[in-house]
Amino acid sequence: MRRFLRRLFRWTTTALVVLLGILTINAIRFHSRQIAVSPLPDVPLAEGAFDRLSEAVQIPTVSRRSGIDSSAFQRLDSFLMSAFPLAQRELERTRLAGYSLLYRWPGRNNKLNPILLLAHLDVVPVETSSAAQWTHPPFSGLLADDHVWGRGTLDDKMSALGMLEAVEMLLRDGYYPERTVYLAFGHDEELDGTGAQSIAAHLQGRGEQIEYILDEGLLVLENALPGLDPPVALVGIAEKGYASLKLTLELQEGGHSMMPPERSAIGDLSEALLRLQEQPFPGALEGVLDQFFDYIGPEMGLFSRIVIANRWLTAPLLVRRFSDDPATNALVRTTAAPTMIDAGVADNVLPVSAEATVNLRIRPGETVESAVAYVKQIIDDDRIRVEVIRSGAVSDPSPVTSTETFGFRVVEKTIRERFPTAIVAPSLVIGRTDSRHYEALQAPTYRFTPIQVQRADLSRFHGLDERISLENYRRLIRFYHQLIKNSCK
Repeated sequence: MRRFLRRLFRWTTTALVVLLGILTINAIRFHSRQIAVSPLPDVPLAEGAFDRLSEAVQIPTVSRRSGIDSSAFQRLDSFLMSAFPLAQRELERTRLAGYSLLYRWPGRNNKLNPILLLAHLDVVPVETSSAAQWTHPPFSGLLADDHVWGRGTLDDKMSALGMLEAVEMLLRDGYYPERTVYLAFGHDEELDGTGAQSIAAHLQGRGEQIEYILDEGLLVLENALPGLDPPVALVGIAEKGYASLKLTLELQEGGHSMMPPERSAIGDLSEALLRLQEQPFPGALEGVLDQFFDYIGPEMGLFSRIVIANRWLTAPLLVRRFSDDPATNALVRTTAAPTMIDAGVADNVLPVSAEATVNLRIRPGETVESAVAYVKQIIDDDRIRVEVIRSGAVSDPSPVTSTETFGFRVVEKTIRERFPTAIVAPSLVIGRTDSRHYEALQAPTYRFTPIQVQRADLSRFHGLDERISLENYRRLIRFYHQLIKNSCK
């Protein structure tokens, strides 16, 4: 028996040493994916750039389901024409779907495919009850404390204005691109994106073969992950799908609240929602997340590098760790969030029916159909009807775009030139962008907003005190300025 135990100990020790050796070798061979470039000197911006952004923010181009303010979009249209006279003169300008804009800057070499840069001109509303909580009025466009304040400074007027600033600077320097450059500005991205759909159809009608598309999206994020010191420039190579479900439970009878039955429509539907919360969709590190770890892993400390380099062994640990934070949890799985519930007509009457709305954000690798099937499986109650709300937005996850393309290399190089302390990593966009409406063009599509933020700033998107620092706006303009030049080399 002692001999057996000694042998078992030796085998176990040997196995552990071999395993540790494999883990360490994998970590050592986990080479950096970051490209080496030289930081570029800052190009001087045109005078008045901050004032022009401020003026655009003061025009409340708000998207509302009840309808848009056409006069606001007309004012913005007139402002853009007067604010950027060289672009107005040299670029072809087409208005589509009423208020969306497409600029075409013809290239000198027709053999090169065009690039397409996207932004949107509309902004989300500001609730009347929250307006007083802003440090400065939400449509003031105030320049204060080294920031421009107001709706659209982060989402997404600053991108449209920044692109036009970059084009105006290039034109002023006598620059003309080798390849055609398109700027496409939708007017209702915050709703259904009919403007983007019209622009995409227009480009399809022209038979354009687009080299790559760049839309708003992820950012340069400081303190992105524990153990990762440099800022991370996250480039979206896919975005999650979207669907809202209506869950309906109808009983044969309700009753009076003074003699309540054991079961009720509200109680049973609530139990179904609780089951969804307690049994979330399975998490996984497939596809986009695998590439994300390939890029960030080599930049981390030894222990983190060992863990990430050996995902064949550590994937369950990483999924569990990511599941602890709502922001990272949304990266590893499809999420199901109950957002509305409707039942009852009086405080003393038991309703015969109850309805709930559940919003799904669907990760690549799944579909609306498979997500609905999972919800039904977890609810496991034939009395509850589960329907996709077709009157709203419904979309499968976008295709995952390769990082082995001209477009990704150009975006990556420009980031490294303009954000020299940041590392670049592909990632997943958990929200929706106008880029989904351009899928029929079959062009490599990336989602990146060239500003550097802290985690605390993320709540400003669609929230209180939306603002952009003057330094970030400078970076944004210089990024687009260099991106156009890099795309034409």
